[in-house]
Amino acid sequence: MPDLKYERRYTRLHKGPVAGVDEAGRGPLAGPVVAAAVVLDPRCIPDGIDDSKVLTAAKRADLHARILACARVGVGMASVEEIDQLNIFWATMLAMTRAVAALDVPPAFVLVDGNRCPDWAHASQAVVGGDALCLSIAAASIVAKHRRDCMMDELDALHPQYGWRSNKGYSAKVHQEALRIHGPTPHHRRSFWRVAQAELDFGPGVAAAE
Repeated sequence: MPDLKYERRYTRLHKGPVAGVDEAGRGPLAGPVVAAAVVLDPRCIPDGIDDSKVLTAAKRADLHARILACARVGVGMASVEEIDQLNIFWATMLAMTRAVAALDVPPAFVLVDGNRCPDWAHASQAVVGGDALCLSIAAASIVAKHRRDCMMDELDALHPQYGWRSNKGYSAKVHQEALRIHGPTPHHRRSFWRVAQAELDFGPGVAAAE
């Protein structure tokens, strides 16, 4: 289970709040990439915080509400247009930067899940596998995943044929088949080869006009 080892170390060293940052949605064919930054209050930490990937959707929803009730949270995103313009890596860095900027208190130090931090002025450290090691990163993973899943549920109501309520925009079989039959929507990432191929097959704007 993740713990507060990193947070305690950097709180002592930097004399201020430590934020954990994680993202959701780097791999899907559709939808934005969403990042969250969380500064936990050590006096009020919900039980059960873990890497979002090992939690059920219901558990993530419950923890999302409890994290928001007792922690400082910032959320940032990069749109499909920004993903296509910048590429998914730099769009993810942008979403993380926006998440930290959205915090109502500037962090003294930032812990980032992965192997690279954004190019920013914050003192920070990348932690490989941080969502399974660091409690604030795990909390951020829950917030980011829940928020993005809710966005994809809303988009599913507009384009139900792609199965986004269940696959959240990832390249599931039903999603691939819908791309083959209907072509891409405005919410698809055209810089991703599978979507680009579907657009070549159908021509731009076909699914958008359905």
